[in-house]
Amino acid sequence: MIESKRRALIFFIIAALFAAAAGYFTLQKVKELNNDLGTMVTVYVAGSDIDARDVITPEAVAVESIPQKFVTAEHIRDPEELMNKVSVVPLSEGDVISKNMLKEASAVTEENNRLVTMMSSERVSFDEPLEPLDRVDIVVSNRTDEGNKTEIFMKDVKVARVANNEGQFSGVQVEISLEDTPQLIHMQNYADSVRVIKANVGVANQEVAAAEPAEEKKAETEQAQPEKTEEKPADQKKEASGE
Repeated sequence: MIESKRRALIFFIIAALFAAAAGYFTLQKVKELNNDLGTMVTVYVAGSDIDARDVITPEAVAVESIPQKFVTAEHIRDPEELMNKVSVVPLSEGDVISKNMLKEASAVTEENNRLVTMMSSERVSFDEPLEPLDRVDIVVSNRTDEGNKTEIFMKDVKVARVANNEGQFSGVQVEISLEDTPQLIHMQNYADSVRVIKANVGVANQEVAAAEPAEEKKAETEQAQPEKTEEKPADQKKEASGE
């Protein structure tokens, strides 16, 4: 082999080794970057414009994949975390939805109603633990110069939410009209005693429901009895026999 060919072969081998080394180091660097960024994770973003205080619906959101490295505890990864939530700021299409911008949607069913919190305290007491959608009566006691007075302050008030402290019932949020809100708050602050008792809602309906089967049974009994034939008077019998 001539000298020029030998040198060309040596240079070719050296170049191939350098190329292989460069490819190896490049691949290792890519692996390091991938390990640093992590795998791709799906998070929820605004699929369309969402106004502030509007309830977030499934149609208004979309999913987007971002590297694991950039995912924080504030990102929404579970659709259950968007249930019954509103955004406190307006969102544009594509904006990432985070937990710190979400609040619970109001449980108020009427536009002119408000939720008022009543927590168990020295002034406020509950006869028994309550559940959402229960109905309560609020009884107020006051000491005045004219004497002690106890009266029903509000009747048939809806319980919207229930508060628990370490698994123990501690209070409620009641739904009342805007006009009654200042009065209830005043009583909580200044009344000698505010007592919340569960209302017996539906007792009348239960009595009606119990009476309906009895009426139906009576009607069935009357239908089952054979019809009585009326006896004709003696003179009518004679006429019928031709006498």
